[in-house]
Amino acid sequence: MRDKRRLKILHIDPEKGWGGGESQVVGLVDHLFSWGHHNDIGCDPEGRLFEETVKRGLAPFPMPIRNELDLRPVCSLRERIRRETYDVVHFHTKRAHALALWLGRRRPGTRYVVTRRMDYRLNRNWYNDRLYNRRVDGVVAISEIIARLLVEGGVRREKIRVIHSGVDLARFQTGSPLEVKDGPPVIGTVAVLEERKGHHFLLEAAHLLKERGHHPIYRFAGDGSQRGRLEQMIKRMGLADDVVLTGFVADIPTFLSTVDIFVLPSIKEGLGVAVLEAMAAGKPVIATQVGGIPELVLDGITGLLIPPEDPRSLADAISCLLKRADQGREMGRKGREIVERNFTMEAMARKNEAYYYDLLQDNSL
Repeated sequence: MRDKRRLKILHIDPEKGWGGGESQVVGLVDHLFSWGHHNDIGCDPEGRLFEETVKRGLAPFPMPIRNELDLRPVCSLRERIRRETYDVVHFHTKRAHALALWLGRRRPGTRYVVTRRMDYRLNRNWYNDRLYNRRVDGVVAISEIIARLLVEGGVRREKIRVIHSGVDLARFQTGSPLEVKDGPPVIGTVAVLEERKGHHFLLEAAHLLKERGHHPIYRFAGDGSQRGRLEQMIKRMGLADDVVLTGFVADIPTFLSTVDIFVLPSIKEGLGVAVLEAMAAGKPVIATQVGGIPELVLDGITGLLIPPEDPRSLADAISCLLKRADQGREMGRKGREIVERNFTMEAMARKNEAYYYDLLQDNSL
């Protein structure tokens, strides 16, 4: 593939926050750049993505967008696409994708691509038909379940390519902290503190486990609108000595190195990059059977899958692994192997690159 011509790519991700999607954009751009492709990035100047790309010696251009109706960047984007003669314009978020309605085809031959990360159902209407079937040439779905939901929402299947997210294995070391220190086991989770991530179910499970005589430490990495509610629950349930809300954590590999069992109790999840990171760190995973998570976690082999919104099942799963530390370590080892085979950042980037080439060679578009 390296013998193919170098591409000029415009990436658009105007989100202020930092999550799995933004880390994927950085990883994608890093690899594309190392392979000789030219990459420009439009993002919010106050966001972490802007900061991270500057650290890498790139020159992102500021593009703040308040919401899907904010059309301020349209004129400048039209001119940039025409002037810079991009081969590919890649929209990485829902707000970025909405701009495609207004950009038109400023340069014949430029391909428009959007990545869909959320597993929300897509309504069948004229708006989504234009966004997905008419205004972009290709759609990257980060899981099979997202691809299925897109088709159910009216997106033509031939426009969709499933490309799972990836992680940078070199950043993650394996092993349990209990192998080198004494102390209570640590249950960790990494997710924004929002309703869809299901943190309150983990707190309810922690309360049940305490009643059963289990006393692990729980560490929640992340911040968000649910922090106040979770703090109240912690106080009400008598878990103040058991649960630590660490806030936003920039160094996820170091955080995971302190964890024995990783839990993601999401109600909705497009794929679950946090699960991939925990597997890369060699941790056994307990996660809900939602979204693309079952595409990552092999139940009983690399972790345990449980029903969503079910604190009792979650408590039972945690109790099982607390009692069987050797089984948990074996699950972590096998999880790392699966990430090495199927879910590296390089593999994700290569598949995106191949998709770009395929779209550029498709004369029917």
